[in-house]
Formats: sequence, structure tokens, C-alpha cells
Amino acid sequence: MAQSKVAYGKVAAPARPGAVVRENWISFRYLTGVMVMLTLVSIFHVWSRVEVIDMNLRIGEASRQFREQQQENKRLKVEVASLKAPARIEALAKGELGMALPTDQQVVLVK
Repeated sequence: MAQSKVAYGKVAAPARPGAVVRENWISFRYLTGVMVMLTLVSIFHVWSRVEVIDMNLRIGEASRQFREQQQENKRLKVEVASLKAPARIEALAKGELGMALPTDQQVVLVK
């Protein structure tokens, strides 16, 4: 028969019960750390999305107010133009204040 060499140096040592518990404890700590990190990242993601939605709502409200102010500005410009009309001012002066255009004798030229 052929001679076979047996390597006795690589025989597995008997398992120590404390080593298995220690490895499980390290795994548990690692998994706990990973879960904490995932939880923190998830909370940050949800918070950032809520902030983005809130900011979009604020931008929409500001845009709506800006459009309303622009319309109000246009309306006030039209009102100012109508109040400045010379025909309106003359009608108010004659009607409410009893004024009349001056005659030639009432006009004094200053040199």
C-alpha cells in the first residue's frame, strides 16, 4: 500500500464554549450599531423630505401673495391715473368747490 502522510498539526482544537458566546456578542454589537445607524439615516431622510415639502408650501404661498400684490399694484396705478385726469379735477373744482375759469381781467402776468 501507498504510504500516506497525515498532518496532525492541523487537527481542530476542541471548541471552547466561551469563545462562541464572545463571537455572538461581537456580532450582536455590530448589528446593533448598524441598526442604530440605519435608524438615524432614515430619520434624517424623513426629516429632510418633510422640510422640502414645507419649503415648497411656503414658496407657493409667497408666489400667490406676490401675484396678488402685483394685481393690487396695477389696480392702484389705474386708480391714480384716473384721479390725476385733468377733466376730473376740473369737474370737481367747478362742481364741489364752485370754482370757475378766470376771466381776462382776473389774470395778472408777472414779469
